[in-house]
Amino acid sequence: MRAITKGNEPACLTQHRATAHSSYQNYAGKDALRVSLVTDQRGLCCYCMSRIVADRQKMKIEHWQSQSDPATQHLQLTFSNLLGACKGGEGGSSDQQHCDTRKGNQSLMWNPATPAHAIEARIRYQNNGEIRSDDPQFDNELDTVLGLNISVLKNSRKIALEAMLKWWQMAKPNKAQLKAKIARYDTGVGELEPFSPVAIWYLKRK
Repeated sequence: MRAITKGNEPACLTQHRATAHSSYQNYAGKDALRVSLVTDQRGLCCYCMSRIVADRQKMKIEHWQSQSDPATQHLQLTFSNLLGACKGGEGGSSDQQHCDTRKGNQSLMWNPATPAHAIEARIRYQNNGEIRSDDPQFDNELDTVLGLNISVLKNSRKIALEAMLKWWQMAKPNKAQLKAKIARYDTGVGELEPFSPVAIWYLKRK
């Protein structure tokens, strides 16, 4: 999971929100919204960091605060509440579902697109590819709400971490090279490699 820096919302979303009786269900600009979400997230799912593309058959538009909950329904067209998620094992067995598919209308403590939530400071990765948090509630949510520690995701993160360790051992980078590699991740543009935030998390601790 990585911090998401939101750009400008699509003009069609702004316009739709200003119309009478507007809702997410009658919003016709979802294609433009998907493009914005994927661009802001640099091609990665907001939760598991697998690849997403701006195609309704290949990604989902996630409401961090549920649009079905009367208490948060007013946020259904709020750009900061909208995230791009992978399909998360949709249609498969429930024990292999993850991200928005598993989350559904459940609550999640922290939003990766809210700077004040400092999402990257709240998570850590283990050598076996698990994602964990020192916050007991959030740590439980990573498993039960998002399903981020199912085997396929753990293995993908482990592979990303092992690749970074191999590069570290072979390249023996100096501090300037490390900073340059991290900067391409933090402030660069364009798509990131799937699960690459795991490797960058490791580098930042070096």
